[in-house]
Amino acid sequence: MKLPKHIREEWWGKSYVFGCVAILIVTIFSIVYFIASKGLSPFVSGGVGIGELLFGLKWNPEGEPATFGALPFLFGSFSTSLIAALIAAPFGFCAAVFMTQIAPKLGRSILQPAIELLAGIPSVVYGFVGLSVVVPFLRDHFPGQGIGVLAGAIVLSVMILPTVTTIATDALSTLPAGLKEGSFALGATRWQTIYKLILPTTLPALLTGIVLGISRAFGEALAVQMVIGNAPHIPRSLFESASTLTSIITLSMGNTVGGSLHNNVLWSLALVLLLMTFVFIFIVRMLERRIKR
Repeated sequence: MKLPKHIREEWWGKSYVFGCVAILIVTIFSIVYFIASKGLSPFVSGGVGIGELLFGLKWNPEGEPATFGALPFLFGSFSTSLIAALIAAPFGFCAAVFMTQIAPKLGRSILQPAIELLAGIPSVVYGFVGLSVVVPFLRDHFPGQGIGVLAGAIVLSVMILPTVTTIATDALSTLPAGLKEGSFALGATRWQTIYKLILPTTLPALLTGIVLGISRAFGEALAVQMVIGNAPHIPRSLFESASTLTSIITLSMGNTVGGSLHNNVLWSLALVLLLMTFVFIFIVRMLERRIKR
């Protein structure tokens, strides 16, 4: 018995959707399993301790004995990402307020496309701009050679600015018009309405933009690698060279033998990056729940 056309189309549509979802789930679990199997092998059979990797200060994989202290790289990743978020957040929030509350037509027609254009620029371009503009400026006006944590953070702040601005703009645009009208009716000025009503109301969404920006900065490799100096130690100031997890992975992975202890430890660092991504996603989900409430 031949089924009607609309039933067959519905069946094919459901099958296609469920097939795509199944492929995505299998792909995600396969990636996690592959990275975890590689990343856990140094702790299981390589004689490397978790405490040594996460809290060790010395990175010397070619030494006798080899040492794999990744704390300098963890410190470099967190410091550059957090400083970048601190720089990008005020600019992103101010741009979002301007586009939605002060000059919506002008902001959305000129400023928003310009900010979104930043998201499409390749990482290597940001790196070259950092080497050509940021590093010479820091070298001329601050101590050091210009290459260091602050240079990497400035480059990252520009890279995550579209993420922070876009999420803040969407949050401010979805506010009910009655909130502002009620505030104006009570005698509040525009600026009082913005910083006493609008910003506190959208704070969870604004924090979501910051967390996503930090997640984006945490996983960036090439642009930071070009301006941070790639020195495997904890810097004593923002103007000293440092290194990040992504930098040490990209610089060393091609120079190691597959299956060696050094190679597996690099996979352990990749596993740390993956776990940090899960942490950022969990934080974003928690903030989204607060928004829905």
